[in-house]
Amino acid sequence: MSKFPLLSLSPLGPSDIQEQLDSEFECHLVGRDGSLEELLERVGGQVTALVTTGGRGAEAELIERLPKLQVIACYGVGVDAIDLVTAARHGAAVTNTPDVLTDDVADLAVFLLGALHRLIVRGDSWVRAGEWARSGGIPLGRCLRGRRAGILGLGRIGEATAQRLEAFGMEILYHKRSPLPDSNWSYLDSPVALAEQCDDLIVCCSGGSATHHLVDEKILNALGPESTLVNIARGSVVDETALVAALRAGGIGGAALDVFENEPEVPEALFDLDNVVLAPHIGSATWETRRAMGTLVLDNLRAHRDGRKLLTAVE
Repeated sequence: MSKFPLLSLSPLGPSDIQEQLDSEFECHLVGRDGSLEELLERVGGQVTALVTTGGRGAEAELIERLPKLQVIACYGVGVDAIDLVTAARHGAAVTNTPDVLTDDVADLAVFLLGALHRLIVRGDSWVRAGEWARSGGIPLGRCLRGRRAGILGLGRIGEATAQRLEAFGMEILYHKRSPLPDSNWSYLDSPVALAEQCDDLIVCCSGGSATHHLVDEKILNALGPESTLVNIARGSVVDETALVAALRAGGIGGAALDVFENEPEVPEALFDLDNVVLAPHIGSATWETRRAMGTLVLDNLRAHRDGRKLLTAVE
């Protein structure tokens, strides 16, 4: 069987998945086999497939330097960092890894909200510093039961998050382009209306230009000082400057963030706030899910190589 040449911008983990990629394809991995520029010079004219991640994406300049490119396989669900217009113009299909990471990301949304309200991170630091013995307990937290969760973006992950939070006794409010038929959850017709009515706003929408800074100063003001924000979507969806200002001024009650505008750079102004929980973009970071994501990338590449229909083509 012919080994299709491909360029991979990042290792496809766990390691056994990368080993399968190496064994079945002529894989040129950035970093291991040379810098991106070196590999473009050496094999850019031959590669037919590009493997990337949701965070790294594929810009127009890169796509245009791969004249034989036929498919871009994204190790992640978000494709906002891939220039889809340029890919389409060059006849390159794009695939991603939906569904297989839904549960882990939704779980993390719940964990972050719980950690924020039950002061888990603050309590951990309190115990490690010996403050429990010296000073007694930390301030009281809040329970989730009875609070109103506002889901901004009710796609796969948003719906899975809502189901989990409902099991904790939370009332579910949501905003998307159109209401769900026959749903018991409360639909709000704008993000501002959702922010005004909820106690905790959970950002689950897609990234990209359409949602850039969707959560801005107006929405943060609508949340108010007793409400919180959780972001497990894309850092670009939240105006980070406005968020920092709101947190430091007490304009909102707290925030739990897994994603950031310029990650891995995180605003240092967040570091000394005890009403903030920070995570390093770990929504899908479990062995089980990363293996499932890698397997789906491989299966899409195999389908393309064998002339079969792509499993998860981005339309």
